[in-house]
Amino acid sequence: MLPSERAEALGAPVEADIGQLNPGEKMTVEWRGQPVWILHRSKEMLEDVKLADGKSRRPKSERKKGELTPEYARNEYRSIKPEYLVVVGICTHLGCSPQDRAQSGSGSLREPVDRRVLLPCHGRLFDLAGRVYKNKPAPDNLRVPPYMYLSITGS
Repeated sequence: MLPSERAEALGAPVEADIGQLNPGEKMTVEWRGQPVWILHRSKEMLEDVKLADGKSRRPKSERKKGELTPEYARNEYRSIKPEYLVVVGICTHLGCSPQDRAQSGSGSLREPVDRRVLLPCHGRLFDLAGRVYKNKPAPDNLRVPPYMYLSITGS
């Protein structure tokens, strides 16, 4: 049996041009029917990730069973290139899609008091690396989908 064209399309790779994405901006692409967020983190955002290490339940995304993070993203920034975060925008708690503080391409996500990337919904919080905060209901960090860069330009 062969999969239908629709089934093949759902599993097909998705290309995203991130060349015009400025630091602090994010874009959303659809992959397998799910929103995938691509966030171009500024230097300040990268510093915020380090500051959030102590608040994160799984700072290095290390987990033995059912890992949601590919090997290449099991690091502090949860990414291949620190300045770009790529995560599936579906909460690991109730399966909803959290809303961030900025719409795609509309500027900075920084908030001076808290530095969280996502607004609370059902009591869960994620930092600028998609890591869940300690003592929050979401059991895991946001999933990092399989991805790669087709061309390397800029930083």
